[in-house]
Amino acid sequence: MVFFHRHFLFLPRKLRMRKRHSKFFYLNLCFVLWLIFIVSKIFLGQFGMDWLWYSIIAYLLLLVPGSIFIRLNFYMEAQHRLRLNDSSRPPAVALTFDDGPAAYTTAVLDILQQEQVPATFFLIGKNISGNEQVVARMHREGHTIGNHSFNHGFNFDWQSATKMEQEIVKTNAAIQQITGQPVALFRPPYGVTNPNLSRALHRTGLQSIGWSVRSMDTVAKSDSRLIAKVMRSLKNGDIILLHDRCAITARILPVLIQSIKEKGFHFVVIR
Repeated sequence: MVFFHRHFLFLPRKLRMRKRHSKFFYLNLCFVLWLIFIVSKIFLGQFGMDWLWYSIIAYLLLLVPGSIFIRLNFYMEAQHRLRLNDSSRPPAVALTFDDGPAAYTTAVLDILQQEQVPATFFLIGKNISGNEQVVARMHREGHTIGNHSFNHGFNFDWQSATKMEQEIVKTNAAIQQITGQPVALFRPPYGVTNPNLSRALHRTGLQSIGWSVRSMDTVAKSDSRLIAKVMRSLKNGDIILLHDRCAITARILPVLIQSIKEKGFHFVVIR
């Protein structure tokens, strides 16, 4: 059937071999069994063709939240919280910054250095050219550097697995040329996932990283409200999503760090 297009029903070989299958796998399994039931009923004249079309539409609609909400772990396992094995340690959170190197990356690095706070940066590959010294500084000062695709284009999620892999590999190479260290982490642009990205990450061996606290700093207008949003329900193990291209982020960062410290948290990087 044409409906079993590989974009929707592709099951990577490595994924099939894993003991723990994705939610996408089980949805496909249930959908196939349901289609067999529906087609048999249509063949016997007990159901009309509308049952088939409604089933297909329902299936496609279920894929939407699975794609746009990374925390559902629908197509692949992503890390949304810190893995803290030692409960005796003080509570910890991680600051993560997307989209750099960008306009305010240097300002963010200055603040982090002054506050003695490590962070994790997810870099866009095309932004690295001309900013090699900034990336070298990130590495030198102990920050973790991850991959955020090469172009971060609106069409990234519509690309084939091969095209995604090429973007990932190209960005990895740009980072490794500066740091001399392999890249292990990937944050999907816009937090959108799909079967092709799952396949690309399996091929490149990168771990998908999400977040548990989304600051919404890209649309924030009020400094105090942005800080309050992050602090409102902050808890041990949180991964905080920020952007070093935003002026408001650099502006509130010293106060945010102090507020987090006052709550008894310390800062760690994602590894």
